Amino acid sequence: MNLAILASHNGTVLDIIKEKIDSKELDINLSLIITNNSNANVIEKAIKYNIPYKIVNAKLFPEISTDEVILKYLKEAKTDYILLAGYMKKIGDCIIENYPNKIINSHPALLPKYGGVGMYGRYVHEAVIANKENSSGVTIHFVNSHYDEGEIIMQKTIDISPSWNVEDLEQNIKTLEQDTIIEVLQNLADK
Repeated sequence: MNLAILASHNGTVLDIIKEKIDSKELDINLSLIITNNSNANVIEKAIKYNIPYKIVNAKLFPEISTDEVILKYLKEAKTDYILLAGYMKKIGDCIIENYPNKIINSHPALLPKYGGVGMYGRYVHEAVIANKENSSGVTIHFVNSHYDEGEIIMQKTIDISPSWNVEDLEQNIKTLEQDTIIEVLQNLADK
């Protein structure tokens, strides 16, 4: 299974995916990393792990749709699945149409709660803590043309300790999120 990763910053989950591939726990090939940010730390990781990478943004491709450029690179890399790892751009319809139920996103809450435009990263955890929720979790879902509305692949829940602040919740969700992404990728690779 050829997996492409789209990331705008650190692509944190890349490290754990590479570790699981190297230990033979995950039978996938990281075929491509695409970032829209020419200063993203994920570029250093791509170089370190010897994974092909591309930078695609409107500054570099002013005359053409960046989604068309991304699609071309995905096809060239013979991509089977795409994982969004903190990718801060909306995925274009041309990519969604070419990869139906093949684009995976991880959301740091139990969708449909705390989803939609502007609900990402720390903003999600701040809202969960502010609303005094007893639990939160992670949702891995396929991407469609609406933010956080694609078919849910897997959800995992954790209880929130009354003593937790935003940082505590964020750290616990990150760990849960990494484990859940690996489980989803293992399931897809086994198909």
